[in-house]
Amino acid sequence: MQAKETLFADLVQGRAQQFQVPLYQRTYSWTEKHLKQLWNDILEQAELLESEEEKASTHFLGSVVLAPSPQNEATFPRWLVVDGQQRLTTLSLALAALRDHVADTEPDEAERINEEYLINKRKSGHDHLRLLPTQADRPQFAAHIRGPLTEQAAGSGVATAYAFFRKKLVEADDPAAPQDVFRIEQAITSRLTLVAVTAEPGDNVHRIFESLNNTGLKLSQADLLRNYLFMRLTTRGEHVYETYWLPLQNSLSNDELEQLMWLQLVLDGDDRVRRQDLYAAQQKRFESPRKGEAEIEAYIRELHRHSALFRRLLHPDEEPDSEVRAALHRLDAWQAAVTYPALMLLLDRRERGELDSSETARAMAYIESFLVRRMICRVPTNNLNRIFQAVPGQLPLDVPVTEGLHQLLSSENRFWPDDAELRDKVRKAPFYQYGRWQQRKLVLQRLEESYGHPEPVDFAAAQLTVEHVMPQSPGDEWLRVLGEEASDDETAEELHARFQHTLGNLTLTAVNSELSNHPFERKQDLLGGSHLEMNRRIAATERWGVREILARADELADRAVALWPAPLRGVGRAERSRDWQLAHQVLAALPHGTWTSYGDLAAFLGSGAQAVGNHLANTAGVANAYRVLTSEGKVSDGFRWAAPQDTGSDDVRVRLAADGVRFTATGAADPAQRLTADDLAALLAGTDDDRADDEDTAQDGTAEAPGEETRAERFFRQLAADDSPETVEAVRALLAHWEGLGGWIGNGAGHVTTSAYLMLGEVGGPGRGIWPMTLYPGAGRGSTAEVVFQYLAAREPFTDRALRAELLTRLNALDGVDIPEGKLELRPNIRLSLLEKDRNRELLTETLTWFRDRWEGRGTS
Repeated sequence: MQAKETLFADLVQGRAQQFQVPLYQRTYSWTEKHLKQLWNDILEQAELLESEEEKASTHFLGSVVLAPSPQNEATFPRWLVVDGQQRLTTLSLALAALRDHVADTEPDEAERINEEYLINKRKSGHDHLRLLPTQADRPQFAAHIRGPLTEQAAGSGVATAYAFFRKKLVEADDPAAPQDVFRIEQAITSRLTLVAVTAEPGDNVHRIFESLNNTGLKLSQADLLRNYLFMRLTTRGEHVYETYWLPLQNSLSNDELEQLMWLQLVLDGDDRVRRQDLYAAQQKRFESPRKGEAEIEAYIRELHRHSALFRRLLHPDEEPDSEVRAALHRLDAWQAAVTYPALMLLLDRRERGELDSSETARAMAYIESFLVRRMICRVPTNNLNRIFQAVPGQLPLDVPVTEGLHQLLSSENRFWPDDAELRDKVRKAPFYQYGRWQQRKLVLQRLEESYGHPEPVDFAAAQLTVEHVMPQSPGDEWLRVLGEEASDDETAEELHARFQHTLGNLTLTAVNSELSNHPFERKQDLLGGSHLEMNRRIAATERWGVREILARADELADRAVALWPAPLRGVGRAERSRDWQLAHQVLAALPHGTWTSYGDLAAFLGSGAQAVGNHLANTAGVANAYRVLTSEGKVSDGFRWAAPQDTGSDDVRVRLAADGVRFTATGAADPAQRLTADDLAALLAGTDDDRADDEDTAQDGTAEAPGEETRAERFFRQLAADDSPETVEAVRALLAHWEGLGGWIGNGAGHVTTSAYLMLGEVGGPGRGIWPMTLYPGAGRGSTAEVVFQYLAAREPFTDRALRAELLTRLNALDGVDIPEGKLELRPNIRLSLLEKDRNRELLTETLTWFRDRWEGRGTS
């Protein structure tokens, strides 16, 4: 290779020649951001031309890598643009815009620009263009170079760039600050330097391209593979590109195309390939042994065929069969991209005639059941990628496809819960704490549909959310009802903690804010008027307590068993102790300075307190088992170490104190350090803020519909219903202060109440910014501010634990606030009534100002 510094004019002027952008290159993709930067550089160089001292100064634009084209001729050199096509295309469009800008007033100059930089005057057809873009851009580019422009030439990246330069040249003609357009021409052609790297005929152009990509000019896996494929198609490239590749490229985004290429490998039986290794894996298949053009064309033809099937996964409405379409819609709503290998296999086999649409829909029902039953039974999702990626290569060959898939998903280590396990978890497991909110909603939607209502609800149009019948924050009347079923072993509060999130206590409604924490009699009236059959059945009961929740759970379990097919028996299914594994995981995650109770752990697991105690007493090696205490914070009378201790002390209190657990004067563990069932769920939930992600939250305070109250108005209405006027005014002052700092207030829809997020960042912008706390009306239990330490741990600059610890210290300076350090990994609450004290308001506003300053100063030192 040869490399030398050159100018645009030196590169393209002179004898007739052509720079060809290969088929494998991506289309023109410079955005206005790139164009503005280039234009500023051009104007700067144009101004420097007026200075004698600065005339020698130039601006380096980048590199251009060229290789001899296979169509090269001695009398008409043709070069492949291996790298730099974006720069060459942009500069050519800038000169075309400049040519057209002066065409009416100085036609001779316009013709000169055209002939020197843009066309080969005595050539025709494609050879007439000095730069020949890839096929996707060619019509638009040719229209702007040759003219006249048509409507078909508008709307592309090429058209956008040309229009940008035309607009800027008009601005340059402003009499108040005129620019010499020919000085601008000179800046483009003679002040922007390029490094031209020219390959020799024997050089491996693709290796050059790979090395460039590895030194910072990053391309996607799909880009690399496309480049490789078309570099190998030396004779059939044009035909394959126009017939298969261009339609394929136009039907999918680059990310979707990359996903399809990965799926193609998986369908071919590669159950280990990672998407980031797609290019290397596919290249290896073509090189060992080396395949010819026919095999590469066949691969692209198969990609093109599969693209239509893949689009049905992305856009289920494109599926013609109604039964299959409905199944795809449900899996799409579940966000089940992990199942794509199995779904693509089913659609492919159907197209090949190996199964019909009815069998395809039945096979998809097995996949849906596999996902839903695992979610209800709280099976971890971390191995789903491996399970479904293995389907094409492991599908039994001696049975029909649908039966084979049923058999495969039922096999050992797939963990597809059977009917008995499903019924048990519907009764006991805290369904509301597992899975995504869309998945919880879809389960309830499918259960409602199973009633076969003659006038079914249009779930796509109805704004339904998940509602707790027995509320999350029960009032005295609710606790009185639970007290009727309480015992010496389990209090009303513990019964509430155990059953509040179970499926039997959940429903769908559009009036969750109206239902709120009202007594059951009030909820009966509202639910009785619902169009949903499940709500009418709830309203028909006389009371709502544990017995009713369990009875409804059994009814829903019957429907779930009928809706979602069971796995096959006797296929080597392994018995598991999943719940206890979940217990071990959450206990190992207990932060320093925290404890939990047997009841809290049982509610989190969907088990019983006694069963939890027995397991911990008889299982050696469970981390932090001694930090599970009674609800009063005492060591259980029946506690014993499951194995001898080598720490030098068998005294549980000594171990607890060493772990940062404080004790009150009565010898009980500090209740402020106790982790509830919800806290335990948050420990394993990661750093995403579930409430912020839930249904329509953290939006601005606009009205839901014309004439309705805004979310901000609803927030303050609910706040005023539970708190004193002094608290409400203190909250108003706090939110006003936050807005004065440059923040904004996001009000959420919520499940039981609305909320107010103290946001920083662009309103409604990408990622929605950052927030230190969320305010929630108390719904009868006192309003609170939730401090989102757990969420902040993944947001700069608060990934620095020292900054989160300083936030905690500042908040603990408020009178009445004592957040233990152990809750620095969670989302503890502060009572909003504390803001009635002037000094507390001052300290909190100072803390919020400090938070804003830390966020605005991120990335600086």
